[in-house]
Amino acid sequence: MTQRTSPPFRADHVGSFLRPPELLTAREKFQNGAITRAELRAVEDKAIRDIVKFQEDLGLQSITDGEFRRTYFHIDFLEQLDGVETRGGITAHFHSKKGEVDFAPPVLHVTARVRHSKPIQLEDFKFLKSVTKRTPKVTIPSPTMLHFRGGRQAISKDAYPNIETFFDEVAAAYRQEIRELASAGCTYLQLDDTNLAYLCDPKLREGARQRGENPDELPRRYARFINAAIAERPPGITICTHLCRGNFRSAWVAEGSYEPVAEVLFNELNVDGYFLEYDDERSGDFAPLRFVPKNKIVVLGLVTTKLGELESKDDLKRRIDEAARYMPLEQMCLSPQCGFSSTVHGNEIAREVQGAKIKLVLETAREVWR
Repeated sequence: MTQRTSPPFRADHVGSFLRPPELLTAREKFQNGAITRAELRAVEDKAIRDIVKFQEDLGLQSITDGEFRRTYFHIDFLEQLDGVETRGGITAHFHSKKGEVDFAPPVLHVTARVRHSKPIQLEDFKFLKSVTKRTPKVTIPSPTMLHFRGGRQAISKDAYPNIETFFDEVAAAYRQEIRELASAGCTYLQLDDTNLAYLCDPKLREGARQRGENPDELPRRYARFINAAIAERPPGITICTHLCRGNFRSAWVAEGSYEPVAEVLFNELNVDGYFLEYDDERSGDFAPLRFVPKNKIVVLGLVTTKLGELESKDDLKRRIDEAARYMPLEQMCLSPQCGFSSTVHGNEIAREVQGAKIKLVLETAREVWR
């Protein structure tokens, strides 16, 4: 068994990190008009240099900017597409070990034809690439994030009387963004997707039915949608998807086995790898991995970012062995189950826990894949 020299790596991570206090202060000052956008970006640049060094010093091969320029993992990207607006939030009910948490982030609405009239992540990627010698990874939301939560009601029927035109034009916008990133040297791209994971949860599947969608058909519809979005990716770029079950202040939304989406997910979605949350019983067992074909990589998210307690290395190895009953060990990698801060609010863990969790992933991966 060998370590991997191309992404996803044996020890990898999802991407976001807790924002440092000085960055949070600068964001608040900017929102209050006390500093300019250029001044905020200078603070972001310094914070990103620091988080890059943090990742490199730990020994990670894939390096992100911590998502330090974002408020939400998805909204900051999607609202930069022409035709997309944010409006008042719909409350989502998150669950945590401490109890229920209600959170109402803004809802995305498609009010006009979707176009990619400007690069979105390009300058951020160029900066990241300039401050690391390792593999810079770009994380962007899956295109499905423009559809699932609001459904057809959040997509203008005047702009899109035919919903298939919506899917086609959003996919075209993504193809343009990916071309520009690849031209700038991006070789590792991650699509963050809550919706395929939400379709594992019986309650959320019922919610989709109530919005007029067929939850049995949506995984296949979304696979076609994502495939169209990445259809023209240049050679040399690895694209993975992260299936997130919700991540806000150490709370989550979805629960349930991957079984309802597994066959389509692994065999009809044309990505190279999958970051799967498997940190506790809410994700079900490893049996859905039996559908993984020989050309795909699964990154097992066995280390939680939601709790500060450190997992046992022996328990991680035992769980990797359990997963290996369903797919080959050489097709697996290891990571935390999610980012540490999918929103600017961050998970309820101590800052130093991030390093301990990543170090555990790195040490375990070195011992498992010698």
